[in-house]
Amino acid sequence: MRKFFKWFFIIFTFVFLGILIALSFYIGSIYTNALKIDVDNAKLEAPYTSIQIFDKDNKPIHEDNTINENYAEISTLSKDTLNAFVSIEDKDFYNHHGVNYKRIVKAMVNNIVARKFKEGASTITQQLIKNSHLSSKKTFERKITEIALSQKLEKQLSKDEILERYLNIIYFGNNCYGIENASQYYFSKNASDLSLEESALLAGLIKSPSKYSPVKNPENAKSRRNIVLNEMEKDGKISAEECLLAKSKEIQLNINNKQKNKLNSYSQASIDEAEEILNLPAQQIALQGYKIYTYQDSKIQSDIETAISNISPTCNYASIVIDNKTHSVVAYNGNGNYKILETKRQPGSCIKPILVYAPALNEDIIYPCTQVLDEKTDISGFSPKNVGNVYHGYISARESLSKSVNIPAVKILSYVGIEKAKKYAEDLGLEFVEQDEGYCLALGGMTYGVNIKQLANAYSTFANNGKYSPAKFVSFIVDKNGKIVYINKSHEEQVLREDSCYLLTDMLKTCSQTGTGKKLSQLDTEIATKTGTVGKPNSKQNLDAWNISYTPELTCGVWLGNLDNSPIDYTGGNQPTQIVKDFFEKNKSNINFEKPSSIVEKEIDMIELENNHRVILANEYMPERYTKKELFSIFNLPKQYSDKFATLQSPQIESKVENNKVYITFFANDYLTYQFYNGKTLLNEIENKNGEQNIILPFDEEKETITLKTFYTLNPELQDIKELNFIKSKQEKIYNNKKWYI
Repeated sequence: MRKFFKWFFIIFTFVFLGILIALSFYIGSIYTNALKIDVDNAKLEAPYTSIQIFDKDNKPIHEDNTINENYAEISTLSKDTLNAFVSIEDKDFYNHHGVNYKRIVKAMVNNIVARKFKEGASTITQQLIKNSHLSSKKTFERKITEIALSQKLEKQLSKDEILERYLNIIYFGNNCYGIENASQYYFSKNASDLSLEESALLAGLIKSPSKYSPVKNPENAKSRRNIVLNEMEKDGKISAEECLLAKSKEIQLNINNKQKNKLNSYSQASIDEAEEILNLPAQQIALQGYKIYTYQDSKIQSDIETAISNISPTCNYASIVIDNKTHSVVAYNGNGNYKILETKRQPGSCIKPILVYAPALNEDIIYPCTQVLDEKTDISGFSPKNVGNVYHGYISARESLSKSVNIPAVKILSYVGIEKAKKYAEDLGLEFVEQDEGYCLALGGMTYGVNIKQLANAYSTFANNGKYSPAKFVSFIVDKNGKIVYINKSHEEQVLREDSCYLLTDMLKTCSQTGTGKKLSQLDTEIATKTGTVGKPNSKQNLDAWNISYTPELTCGVWLGNLDNSPIDYTGGNQPTQIVKDFFEKNKSNINFEKPSSIVEKEIDMIELENNHRVILANEYMPERYTKKELFSIFNLPKQYSDKFATLQSPQIESKVENNKVYITFFANDYLTYQFYNGKTLLNEIENKNGEQNIILPFDEEKETITLKTFYTLNPELQDIKELNFIKSKQEKIYNNKKWYI
């Protein structure tokens, strides 16, 4: 056994040494090759540069696409500003030669414990190299290259030169590259005028510009700022009193309005998409000379901007237009303190077609004419309410969707099942978290919500016969030599049957004619629409107003709200719908929605629908007055035919005789006529009546027969005759009257 362990140890040692040597050669080769790469000073100096972006006609998009248009020299920055970045990002910056090996070892240990690449231990020099020369991929090879180039850079530039270039190239969120641009955006001031607490805020921001955004997540930003201040005090850069005073101050932002519109422009959305495609920051895209060709239609872009300007909303807003067939974003704009496409809002009732009605139609659970009882209800502890606490009794799925009634939507979701409905919505591009479980989802009650592009994309699928593909801004990208490095190829997935989409579209057309989107009824074009209004909890104020509409060719989405959740004076059926109306006035579709062969029109029995709330087909004998044409999928047709006007049976009668009078009770239908005769004498006639009827007929003979003739009012030939025979009993008088039996 000892001999076995001895040989095992020897073999293991040789194998381990072999792996170590091979790894050393591998690292050495990467390092050696990296040293051959030249450090490009032009990329380090963060010059005024821009990204060339073109529309669908290959014409330049004339929007502000500049990157790093402002530069801050280190001599103009305060010591507090410089110390804030050094204290939080690289305490040993002035002592190391580009790499901090102690931090690397510590990071490696933490990564092994976490079982993922969690920490990089990058120095300021390494961050400068990564952001100017390398991609954002977290790979071993990139890290070695980063180390080699950092050591090379330390031999070429002084520490202050490196710090200056770092501060002018690092990303601060909201399209801000460099400290001067960040200072101008967040505080509308020069970087040289930053206070201690403002400097600490910006220094803390760069670790995660989204998580620590002072606009989007002010509490996170303040907490991170205070960590920076604590580190500065620990390093002896500020006193305890200065630290305490700075930490006591609230964040005071002064957002630059020019930058607000730039953040939510079509160009910026295209740049953001290109960053994901190329895995490069915008600054490198600009420096390396890439050109971005987009799907923007300049006319449509102008039309939607004009439609919004006609309303001049006094809040944040966003609009998007998608070409349904090419799955491309042809127009987009917005206004807000940060990127609206990176923001999720509660969708309100705009989620109903996606999560409720489309799944229910596709699962053959409902027809557009299916009736649902709209009443106060409780489903698994959830008690939804309608707007104004108004309840309609039985209402069709079509009407409940077009008028955005809440109770039927919740009930239909319960028929589909929450998990199945969410799967449909996810296949249409929406995202849910673990907490999104309740029936409040039917009314748009999500933990985080959706962005306008996701919502419009889902509706575009309805117009595209159930084929889903995420809409894109970028058509193709070329490098500085004109070589195509990316071309968009959309891949469609059939999420819904085309007949289900057509039925849903037809229901949403009703919404544009008589429902909450009836402003669109004035348009001379086929259009489907859905509105949504999100109210502030326990308040009569609103937070979000939506309209998503589509023709066979285009889908247009409009959102009005405030990113800081301050209330608005708008509702979905009003201002957003007006914007959509103004837009489609100039972009009317010349074609109608194409009806698939799997859609058929059938007549249904309206008597049964109104009286018993069942959808059954009308028979050939039913007069037109009692039928209605409805659309159905051939995969989900009513299986039962009505027997009305084909057969007839007299009603059940209850009667009694008192004081020489017959008291008769029965249930009548308004499509039948009831005649009571004594011989040939007509005693009474009931027609156009529904429900329980109570009549009194004369009765004065020892033996009496009353004849009941029942017939269809519109078809008297089909009738049923029933005799009511009354015989005097031999019992004693009751209340001075004889008792009679029928």
